[in-house]
Amino acid sequence: MAEEWKEALSCALECGRCGTSLKPEDKRILSVYDHQPLCMKCKGEEEKLPDYEETAQKMIGACLADTELMYSDPGGYCYFHFYPLTC
Repeated sequence: MAEEWKEALSCALECGRCGTSLKPEDKRILSVYDHQPLCMKCKGEEEKLPDYEETAQKMIGACLADTELMYSDPGGYCYFHFYPLTC
């Protein structure tokens, strides 16, 4: 599983929200709403949404439960919703 999500998400060629092209060295981060890779500008906008805090708390709890138990959280998938990554 680790290689699959890293390839698809961390090396995404564009932001899942605005479609901005992402170079390998550009930071991207996962959305707490739909787990799509976002550019840092879109993540900033996501964090301003009124339900962001509640959604983030629910997502991290569910994500940790799912990936920790099943896969020992390969490569920090859950944490990349809060910490940027590059390809």
